[in-house]
Amino acid sequence: MKKIRTIVVNRSAYADNDAEASLLRSYLKDRGVFLVNVMSSPGAGKTTTLIKLINALKDSYRIGVLEADIDSDVDAINVAKETNVKSIQLHTSGMCHLDAGMTKKGLDEIDISDLDLLFLENVGNLVCPAEFDTGACMDIVILSIPEGDDKPLKYPLVFSKCDLVLINKIDTIKFFNFDFKKCEEMIKYRNPNSTVIKISALTGEGINQVRDYLKNKIDSWRKS
Repeated sequence: MKKIRTIVVNRSAYADNDAEASLLRSYLKDRGVFLVNVMSSPGAGKTTTLIKLINALKDSYRIGVLEADIDSDVDAINVAKETNVKSIQLHTSGMCHLDAGMTKKGLDEIDISDLDLLFLENVGNLVCPAEFDTGACMDIVILSIPEGDDKPLKYPLVFSKCDLVLINKIDTIKFFNFDFKKCEEMIKYRNPNSTVIKISALTGEGINQVRDYLKNKIDSWRKS
């Protein structure tokens, strides 16, 4: 019997998005805009954290915000009201994440020609957003005290991809059985290169440390 030649043609379902994300990073680099993708569960404090952080950074950078949600524009309105920076809402029409193509559409709408720093507040979810490269220069994950210290074990992908983990709502620690040491060990197990900072978006504790971390990241990016 004649030997049949077999050709493997399957490829990653994310290949097209990954290619588009890489192009988007180059596009942003050429225009000097540093894009930060922020992920978390619903209610972990993304918007409140961003408001505090933007107010700590806006004297140094021209900032914009892309707010992603399945519906409503409440977050975009709150950010614009509390920070006075450009903010637009992206509706995903039921999708639980943003990908590079969606992000690019947001960039086109907000007009990045007068921006240095852009925050992308992804859809509240610890699973889907981590699966899609948005083209961001860095990824932040926010984990709040009430969620528990075992989230890095339950949702490994998002913690393995993040550059920075913010443990939020530390002002509530006395009400919850949350082990900081154990949680940080699990985060480092997923990603030894990640940085962990404890914050309270409500009181502002730790926000200046996050501000300084981002400034260093942006400075290094500009020199690269």
